[in-house]
Amino acid sequence: MAGRLDGLDLNLRLGKEEEARRLAAAQTRLVWLRLSLGGQVGTDPRLGPPLCVVFEGWDASGKGGCIKRLVAPLDPRHVRVASFAAPTFDEKRHHFLWRFWPSLPGWGGMAVLDRSWYGRVLVERVEGFATEEQWQRAYQEICEFERTLVDEGTILVKFWMHLSEDEQLRRFERRQRDPLKQWKLTDEDWRNRDKRPAYEAAVEEMLERTDTPHAPWALIEGDNKRWARVKVVETVLAAIEDGLRDRGLEVPPQPPELVDKLHV
Repeated sequence: MAGRLDGLDLNLRLGKEEEARRLAAAQTRLVWLRLSLGGQVGTDPRLGPPLCVVFEGWDASGKGGCIKRLVAPLDPRHVRVASFAAPTFDEKRHHFLWRFWPSLPGWGGMAVLDRSWYGRVLVERVEGFATEEQWQRAYQEICEFERTLVDEGTILVKFWMHLSEDEQLRRFERRQRDPLKQWKLTDEDWRNRDKRPAYEAAVEEMLERTDTPHAPWALIEGDNKRWARVKVVETVLAAIEDGLRDRGLEVPPQPPELVDKLHV
């Protein structure tokens, strides 16, 4: 039976000029919204809801490039980027969600997570680092955790960066040849690639069981980096504006002097 990933069109493309135009417009709007949520502009200094953006995806799917375009226009004091690898010895002594709490944003804040609590039902499931009882239980724990965040006011955006096997291989080989990017490619990446069918099954079940009305997944077609980068930033913008409306809050209008930058 075909899964959700099979329905993505990985042939979607953007040209260099269209990418630059749409990205500039989206980044301009994003800066204004962040300043507004942070209580830095406007006549009402109240803090807006927390914004948490979660990135999951295949190795070499472009998460780093998308995160770079998302946060590049922002003042670094107004956003936190946190990257999560395997849990440490001390972190494994706690519930698996424990280590993520310190990186979550408060009111007026924004956090971008490179990997997240979904490792429990992905790598920990496939590699056997969690028992079946643990990763099966984790779906409900994750949904309840995200429900708690959203009920408290958080605007939660979750991305799965999808990539074809052929394009992933091309990117692996380019990294292997580039002295400045070799550090990104590890033996573990190659081992994970060999287990792609098992990971695909885990991803499909993750999407099926954790895609909820309060915390839906946004699937990104990642074979073309330009398409993916623009879609990510525009999706975050839409999530912020929809999140404000859902909470009965005003969507900050763009200042007239910035409107010309938003024509796309």
